[in-house]
Amino acid sequence: MSTVRGERRADRERRRAREFDSFVAGAAGRLLHTATLLTAEPLRPAGANPRALRLLTAALARTYARWDRSRGEDPYDRTRQELVVRFAREVWRHHRPRGGPLDPLTPQERLVLVLRLYEGVAEEQAAALLELPADRLRAVCNRSVATMRGTRRPTARWRPYRAAGASS
Repeated sequence: MSTVRGERRADRERRRAREFDSFVAGAAGRLLHTATLLTAEPLRPAGANPRALRLLTAALARTYARWDRSRGEDPYDRTRQELVVRFAREVWRHHRPRGGPLDPLTPQERLVLVLRLYEGVAEEQAAALLELPADRLRAVCNRSVATMRGTRRPTARWRPYRAAGASS
């Protein structure tokens, strides 16, 4: 009896691995590009951006760990959300210019610009993901676009939004 359970478990694990491999094969390129834009590393061939690759690997590991519990959820959205959370956590600790195309932007501006314009995430969904009011998100997006167009000087440092009465 225990061998039957063991075989079923092995079959589930193989199916899970196949499904995840299929997802990664289809989404990893775009997710790596998203991670590269967030980390502001110069755009290079796949695998040549170590920070972006580490960020993506950690996000994919988390997605795989939650694969069975995420039935019905879009794994791309789940992984993108994990990228955003990990990036925000990492950049909160330290931010160093990298020389990438979005390097003139603050980390928050990069997050908003990548989510809204590159990933095409709806304003309400991006605001909820970043825990920002929609009007604040809109202002950050407009400021980011103005910076990239060269009509506004880049901000020297990131000042994260804090809701009134929020504790640190």
